[in-house]
Amino acid sequence: MANWTFLLQNCAYKKPNKPLTRLYLITFTTFLCTLFYLLGLWHHPSTTTAAVAISGRYYTAAADDANCNNLNSSTTATPTRSANSNNLDFSAHHYVPEPTDVPARESNAPPCDSSLSEYTPCEDVQRSLKFPREKLVYRERHCPATEEVLRCRIPAPFGYRVPPRWPESRDWAWYANVPHKELTIEKKNQNWVRFEGERFRFPGGGTMFPRGASAYIDDIGKLINLQDGSIRTALDTGCGVASWGAYLMSRDILAVSFAPRDTHEAQVQFALERGVPALIGVLASIRLPYPSRSFDMAHCSRCLIPWGQSEGIYLAEVDRVLRPGGYWILSGPPINWESHWKGWERTRESLKDEQDTIERVAKSLCWKKLVQKGDLAIWQKPSNHIHCKITRKVFKNRPFCVAQDPDTAWYTKMDTCLTPLPEVNDIKDVSGGELSKWPERLTSIPPRISSGSLKGITADMFRENTELWKKRVAYYKTLDYQLADRGRYRNLLDMNAYLGGFAAALVDDPVWVMNIVPVEAEINTLGAIYERGLIGTYQNWCEAMSTYPRTYDFIHGDSVFTLYQNRCNMEDILLEMDRILRPQGSVILRDDVDVLLKVKRFAEAMQWDTRIADHEKGPHQREKILVAVKQYWTAPPPDQNQHRKL
Repeated sequence: MANWTFLLQNCAYKKPNKPLTRLYLITFTTFLCTLFYLLGLWHHPSTTTAAVAISGRYYTAAADDANCNNLNSSTTATPTRSANSNNLDFSAHHYVPEPTDVPARESNAPPCDSSLSEYTPCEDVQRSLKFPREKLVYRERHCPATEEVLRCRIPAPFGYRVPPRWPESRDWAWYANVPHKELTIEKKNQNWVRFEGERFRFPGGGTMFPRGASAYIDDIGKLINLQDGSIRTALDTGCGVASWGAYLMSRDILAVSFAPRDTHEAQVQFALERGVPALIGVLASIRLPYPSRSFDMAHCSRCLIPWGQSEGIYLAEVDRVLRPGGYWILSGPPINWESHWKGWERTRESLKDEQDTIERVAKSLCWKKLVQKGDLAIWQKPSNHIHCKITRKVFKNRPFCVAQDPDTAWYTKMDTCLTPLPEVNDIKDVSGGELSKWPERLTSIPPRISSGSLKGITADMFRENTELWKKRVAYYKTLDYQLADRGRYRNLLDMNAYLGGFAAALVDDPVWVMNIVPVEAEINTLGAIYERGLIGTYQNWCEAMSTYPRTYDFIHGDSVFTLYQNRCNMEDILLEMDRILRPQGSVILRDDVDVLLKVKRFAEAMQWDTRIADHEKGPHQREKILVAVKQYWTAPPPDQNQHRKL
């Protein structure tokens, strides 16, 4: 051992440049390596090695390792190395089992039968027969149960064509789009609609305005002011083919027209095909789907609504949706019965009794009869209820409604009581706040916001929202060239309108927008939308909309699918969108990117051409924009369809 010490000292203290020192160092290093190698073999003999070669792969033979792949049952570990054990193996010896393949759910949206080309799920005529006829309940919304919902795409009729652009569409429509000639026969002498070759013509006539809707509106304009912008929104009850609403548009008055599904074949469908706002609806037992104080004017031209019956419940509902100071216009029976009783095939006594009853109901609502001239009669709602409350104490008639939200109107039962107007301090004040005249009304702060009635929405938020949607719509027009093509679209739908900013940004385009406030929305903003001079309705998107197939040229939705997550199936909402969208119509949806990817998959199964674009602020936003176009397709020719059925 002393010799080794001597060698180490020589290595450490002698000069490193001598040859003998280098030889000692090399010899010593070699000796150490050999020594430690032999010690390693002694501690780990080959008989304890557990590496086993199986089919050229190596596995750790740990019998209790559940995460490793199972070894071949015929192979056992041996105490000796295999012939290939000298080859180093750098592959992984532990393998996590790969997950079992779960087949992706196939998106399936087959076409429906051709007979369903005009299917309206919640106004199905056959289903309606199950409900009572009393108070026309059978004509109200009755949606299918979950197991009855059709999960297929409604076809356009064979030969369907893109409608003409506005204002041409006001005057004619393609026969193939609404293949019904019944009204051309039933209303032949009243100039509702005529059939000429491949087209329907709309002369603009009506039962009570044979000289045309424009002349009829001129007659109304001689009795109340239609030109100063104080009248912007109107409601047409029992609208026919909506000629009254169609001709009001040139006067900057926007009318919502409604009529039942089966009174006259396809009357609401004709209205929509002409490019006029309309919905399927009826005054029966539930409230109209509009908030209180919505319309500047309501109209009935021989609409066949029994205004005096059931304690005046239908006029009480009109009163609810009329704004303070608004007008109700009535023409047709019983107005001017002295001149028409023979033509109406009724007795003088019955017509006089009917008018007297209407007069009493109107008086009980505190309305003032402004004028009756010729076939027209006009009443006006008071601007507040100060005087009305005084008369209630004296005459004890029609009580005010209590503990009711006047803006709630989704399957809400109507009542005969009088909807109270918001309190005022002076008899000259307008309840709820005075509205600006159109067009200033569009950008003025809605009284519901300025008064604080809409909790959480301020005047500054309203202004910011208006400016935001101007920028967004400008960006949309760079994504969808059809939206940018002035006149290409006419009927637009906003599925989650909030304050109506999308519609307001398009006010200078020749379009109208049906603003939807979902009943699930956190804040009911539809009243504020009407205070802007825009129109809209309530809707639950888990159900079908009260409109015909192919109503809209363009559908917009802001965070709709996020709102309805865990409420109903995304596929059902998309199929309803497909039902009410015209062939070659467009859709723009903005939502979280993960949501839109799911929407995109099913949209493509519905034969929509889709793409996802970045947010207007850039690619780093989670919110993205889906742009889609519904492909053109129709039902097969009638002979082929018949052959298919056979």
